[in-house]
Amino acid sequence: MSEQPNSVILLIDDDETYLAVLQRRLQQATHFDVISCTSVQQALSLDLQHVHGILLDMMLEHESGLEGIGSLKQKFHPQHLIMLTGYASIATTVEAMKRGATDYLAKPVGLAELVQRLQNTADVTTITPSPMTPAQVEWEHIQRVLLAHNGNVSATAKALGLHRRTLQRKLQKYTPTRH
Repeated sequence: MSEQPNSVILLIDDDETYLAVLQRRLQQATHFDVISCTSVQQALSLDLQHVHGILLDMMLEHESGLEGIGSLKQKFHPQHLIMLTGYASIATTVEAMKRGATDYLAKPVGLAELVQRLQNTADVTTITPSPMTPAQVEWEHIQRVLLAHNGNVSATAKALGLHRRTLQRKLQKYTPTRH
């Protein structure tokens, strides 16, 4: 590992295969030393004070990546903290940015885009959002209400006027499956 703390990228994702592949590809494509962890707690236990960037999965096995943003920023002072997620929503994007994320990318994300974001070469002004489908609009609304109720499915279902099981089915329909 390099002596320069700003040359370190920290990857946090519970998918160990994804971690290994991304770590190898980032090390081959950049000058960064890449350290991978499967949880926020594992990352916080590292003997590092500063890192250049953190790539953080939003849905970790036993914790939310959103919940870890503050403590990761406080300990490592990264120039970049990029949230990665399989299913992005406007509500979670806003929440991640409020908590201190510097960027938010939907998986799968290309290596070139990650490298651009980590090296400050992305021209984010050229990104044009595509129109949302009715299903995406519904998903966004559900995510906003769920976030407003701190992830409480029963309270969210009540606020949406849905039965709890109906809401759970809708959430499962769009939630990525874990292998």
